[in-house]
Formats: sequence, C-alpha cells, structure tokens
Amino acid sequence: MSRAPKRSGSGEQELGENKMEESGIRLNKYLSEAGICSRREADRLLEAGRITVDGHRAVLGERVSPGQQVCLDGTLVGEKERPVVLLVNKPAGIVCTTAKFKGEKNIVDLVHYPIRLYPVGRLDKESEGLILMTNQGELMNRILRPGNAHEKEYLVEVNRPVSAEFLEAMRRGVPILGTVTAPCKVEKTGPKSFRMILTQGLNRQIRRMCEYFDYRVTGLKRLRVMNITLDGIAPGGYREATEEELAALLGLLVKSDGRPYKERNAGNRSMKEAGKSRKEPERRGEGSRSTVRNK
Repeated sequence: MSRAPKRSGSGEQELGENKMEESGIRLNKYLSEAGICSRREADRLLEAGRITVDGHRAVLGERVSPGQQVCLDGTLVGEKERPVVLLVNKPAGIVCTTAKFKGEKNIVDLVHYPIRLYPVGRLDKESEGLILMTNQGELMNRILRPGNAHEKEYLVEVNRPVSAEFLEAMRRGVPILGTVTAPCKVEKTGPKSFRMILTQGLNRQIRRMCEYFDYRVTGLKRLRVMNITLDGIAPGGYREATEEELAALLGLLVKSDGRPYKERNAGNRSMKEAGKSRKEPERRGEGSRSTVRNK
C-alpha cells in the first residue's frame, strides 16, 4: 500500500511543504517517485483507466494528497522499493519493452529480476550491448530527456569498406527524419567498422545515417551510456551499478542542460544548408544507387 507521504520542516521549507500538502502532487510524479514507472508511462496508465485514487478512476493531471490510497489495476501501490540500476548486456533478438508479444522475448523476461524494472531507452531488436534498467522513474526521465545530450558509445559494422569521406560526413551531421543529426565523434576501428559517440537518440539513428550513404549496418553494439560501460558483462548477463558508478552518473545528471539541442546550438545548420556544404562520399558507379539516399 502506498499513501502520499506527510512531510515536516520549518520556516520557508515548512511553508512550501504545507502548500504541497494542501494541493497534493500530480499522480504521474507520485508514481514515478514511488518507482512504479516513468511519468510518461504513468500518463498512459491514467489514460487507460488503470489507476484509481480512493476507489475512483483517476484522470490526467489529478493530484494525490497525504493519506489517499493509490491503486494500479486494483492492487495497492507498494511503498518505495530499494533503488536499483541494472547494467544489462542485451543480446540481439531481444526487444527493449515491458510489453509481451507472441513469439518474442523482451528485456524484462531476459533479466527476470525480482523487482519490477523498466528499460532506460531502447536498443533495436537487431542490436546488442548495454541497456540500463531501473525502478527509479525520475532517474529514467533525466537520462532520457532529449536536451541533455548525454553520450552513448557504439561499435558499428557495415557491409562494405568505410572511407574517410564517409566518416567525415557522419561526423558533421546527416539529414534524416526531417532534421540534421548533431555533430558526433566517429573513429575507424577496422576496414568495415567504426566507433561512434552520439548525444542524440533518434529512431534507428545510426542505421538511418549509414543508409543515407548507401551503407548497411551488419552489426551494432552499444558499449557505453554516459560513464557506465559494458565491461565485464557477458551477453545476456547483468549486474547492479556500483555506488561509485551511481555517484558519477548522478554527478553528470546534475550538470545536465534541459534545453533542446537546437536552442543550445542556435547556429546549427538547416537540412538545406547541410546539403549545400557537404562533400559527399563517392558514388558506387554508374547505374548503382547513389550513396546519398534516405531510408
């Protein structure tokens, strides 16, 4: 069972907290802080009518006050669980969702952890590597907030040799999904492979960027999320983050800038400008598909 917590304090803090108690806190924030889900997922649960407060169906924007009972699918929400952050080495073929689909295994089934956890972001089904899982909704929100530009590092393998022109074009930004990707770090690691550090999380971003230049990704592995690395975790395995890793992670989140990328980089080029200034990699020959092709 979960009841909205009563708080005490003095001076301005007490005044602010008394004001909070009078109006309550939004249900999505309450569920997030209780470790049930992210605020966004809480809104979906509210829209689906799965949340009740003191027996009545809750609605979007509703607030909960001290002493009220909150239920999910008729079950009283439990008190805050122990904060958990897992580092999971996702194998290819696993979907990063809590939903169940016939014939597919999701990340929750793979880990089978005794506490209900949610993946922080996603990796494509075909991709492998590091995915974080947690029961801390606010932590999840802060990591995923698009404007924070947190680094994620990948090892990418493609179907043909990579050229210096291709790597430089990838670094500068590629027009996909109606925008131009943010500049990124790209380093060649082999004849057909490279290491890439992104600060964005567009849908299938690396695959789309490569396809724009007529490269096809044959292997994609995430090696790092911010300060957290995949080192020492076998495919399909996991471990809890150490106190040192969590402290460093929270330190990076404190410095986060929540403004959108375009606002933080007012001089960022438009798609049209990027297209004019880009020196494209060579074409593959007469009659073949151009290396500059969007998905």
